[in-house]
Amino acid sequence: MAVGSQLIRSSTPLQVLFYLNSWYFAAFYLAEVLMFIYKGNSLPYPSDNLVLDVVLLVLFLGLEMLRIFYGWKGNLCESSLASCAALLVLLPCAALAVYFLLLQTYVLRLEFILGAVLLCFYGRELLLGLLSIYTFSRFSFSP
Repeated sequence: MAVGSQLIRSSTPLQVLFYLNSWYFAAFYLAEVLMFIYKGNSLPYPSDNLVLDVVLLVLFLGLEMLRIFYGWKGNLCESSLASCAALLVLLPCAALAVYFLLLQTYVLRLEFILGAVLLCFYGRELLLGLLSIYTFSRFSFSP
């Protein structure tokens, strides 16, 4: 290692996963909005439940954008704090994904498949995020 150079410890697989997840979530969100329009028009959806599901979907968008931002920046800047924040926001995002996967009033087969794939993304990001936080914190105090 040359003088003045520094070892890069950010995780490339985690960064690729954040990139892919950002595109996948955009497609997931668009599909959910279209499916809510379909369900609201063609199924006997109680209006209170529909409003609750739409509010949770908007909350999900905000949390997911926050999680991807903190995860992306935490990984690139090798910041344990930002990466921990991304993992903490992952918990309510995973809970909302499970809600849209299983617990809403009407769950379409397409929603089930899309939600299951999203949870697979979350599982991989959790494992790689924990590994990168361990790497960042282990080597942050080394000379």
